[in-house]
Amino acid sequence: MKKSLIALAFGTFALGMAEFVMMSILPYVAASMRCSIPEAGHLISAYAIGVCVGAPSVVLVARKRPLHKILLCLMLIYLTGNAMMSFCSDLHLGMLFRFISGLPHGAYFGVGSIVADRLASRGKSTSAIAVTCSGMTVANLVGIPIGSWLSEMVSWRVIFLFNSLWGVLTFILLYRFIPHMEPLPNTGLKGQFHFLKSAAPWLIMAATTFGNGGIFCWYSYISPLMNKIAGFSPSEITLLMVLAGGSMCVGNLIGCRLSDRYTPGKTILDVQSFMVLALLTTFFFASDPGIAVLAMCICTACLFGVSAPQQLLLLRFSKGGEMMGAALVQVAFNLGNAVGAYCGGLPITCGFSYNYPALVGTGFVVVGILATLTFCRKYRIENANI
Repeated sequence: MKKSLIALAFGTFALGMAEFVMMSILPYVAASMRCSIPEAGHLISAYAIGVCVGAPSVVLVARKRPLHKILLCLMLIYLTGNAMMSFCSDLHLGMLFRFISGLPHGAYFGVGSIVADRLASRGKSTSAIAVTCSGMTVANLVGIPIGSWLSEMVSWRVIFLFNSLWGVLTFILLYRFIPHMEPLPNTGLKGQFHFLKSAAPWLIMAATTFGNGGIFCWYSYISPLMNKIAGFSPSEITLLMVLAGGSMCVGNLIGCRLSDRYTPGKTILDVQSFMVLALLTTFFFASDPGIAVLAMCICTACLFGVSAPQQLLLLRFSKGGEMMGAALVQVAFNLGNAVGAYCGGLPITCGFSYNYPALVGTGFVVVGILATLTFCRKYRIENANI
């Protein structure tokens, strides 16, 4: 495997830690900041909003710069935001620091996907992008369970300090192994957005926002769900996070293989159908520990099963604005994260139990399926590879 792709994966590991660890430590952060769990859930949304703001902003500012230099600057922003979060005790300041931490996320995935595509062997673009994204799945497999354990044994602040130090290591690896790459052809400011005149990118982003957002309705509150409904003890949540992370790794690998073998569009549609079934199963049977764990593994596998195919599709349908297109996938993903975390918390705030976010999520995914189905029907005739 190319060292450059591994260096990119170190960066997505860092971003995965920053984004997903909050879901497993939410009760500890809420207790430390003296707020309710739904209020602490705003820290998840703040990061996601940072992604939505940062991705297009960074692309517009840095589109004329060499790709490897953009990656280095993004990692500096990341490690700064996480270092500040490690010392934070106030919810509102925490939201600001989480917003800063999220700013480089979408742009990193956007630029990283373009770099991976350039480095990929012929016909292996999805697999190369999947390797880049694999850092995030490894973060869920190893980093986040350890973070959950450290929150219980020491403090949740240790995790964000680790994130900042990992950012330093990633900066060094990117500097060492990513080759010099010239900027993308300058199509001008209007050229960066020209691809948005087509319905294709909007349908892909809608499928990403609603499909993935449905999973985040449920996953944002996975820790209290497994504790209060399924009956697992707080110490067992760490093992559950390992299972969830392993499922993400498996889903990422299966998704990229299916996409390379069949088509990205068909892969997304099939995986989203499994999302609906798993979320409904969670809603009706979350009180059964075995079924709750099985549904959790299916949901988390599906979340990353669509990641690389969605990234590749939007790259294909953003000619002249590839960097913006690749970044907008992460905007859509994290918009779904933000809206999903918020909407998933609404039934809890209203006094319903922690299995109700899965029901809200089901509705989200159904909308995502409709967007994917519309895209496939409209563009399959024009391009057999979608």
